[in-house]
Amino acid sequence: MLQDIERYLACPHCARPLTLDGRTLRCAAGHSFDQAKQGYVSLLAGDAHTGTGDTAGMVAARGDFLAAGHYLPIADALADAAAGGPDDATTGLTADLGAGTGYYLAHVLDRTGGAGAALDISKFALRRAARAHARIGALVCDAWRPLPLLDGSADLLLNVFAPRNGPEIRRVLRPGGRMLLVSPTSRHLRELVDALGLLSVDEDKERRTDQKLSPWLTRTDRTEVEFRLRLSHAEVNEVVAMGPNAWHTDPARLAAALAELPDPVEVTGSVHLTTYR
Repeated sequence: MLQDIERYLACPHCARPLTLDGRTLRCAAGHSFDQAKQGYVSLLAGDAHTGTGDTAGMVAARGDFLAAGHYLPIADALADAAAGGPDDATTGLTADLGAGTGYYLAHVLDRTGGAGAALDISKFALRRAARAHARIGALVCDAWRPLPLLDGSADLLLNVFAPRNGPEIRRVLRPGGRMLLVSPTSRHLRELVDALGLLSVDEDKERRTDQKLSPWLTRTDRTEVEFRLRLSHAEVNEVVAMGPNAWHTDPARLAAALAELPDPVEVTGSVHLTTYR
């Protein structure tokens, strides 16, 4: 709910704190932002473009795929890491940058205290995120612009298969705060990548990510989460349609290639879970 995250919010125009007045967020400079009937609030600057956001079709595919529990090992690993130790209290704000439907944020909030801010540029995704957990507030924003959060407001930031803006992440994390980053390894969905010609993961991606984030964050831990998936052809279509492959895959070619695979097909799930401070 917006009430749970109100005290952490910053105006996207002037960076002043926002307060909730009924269903409208306002700042002292007079800027105001109305809550949509679906529960989210757009805190995009006026000249922002949402063309890179997930479409309604992509969000529907992701919602169905995640609801089936296929990526539950990732959600469980995130929740375990978020719970952390005695020095890793998350009783304040957990922000999810690129939150999508709010699936991972909801799992983390079930294990921790505090409230959650679901940040995404897709209003279609945030319609679901706003309903994913009682303590989630859903905000439309651009990951590459100043985030609509006050300085040092977040105990924890999640970033799962999503863009990351090092300077802004550092700004919104409190001193000692953490980011939990989930990124695919080169083995993730490798059976589908090879058979269907999907986008592959660069072997050097982790090193480049560390290098890009190093001016603002320090990597403190990295673990690998690997699991097996047994997917029907319909579920393979969902996993293709819910991510970047949706923009790069010809449906006819995909259908022809998929017809050559067994049904169901055994697939590898493989990600790195990295902690930064």
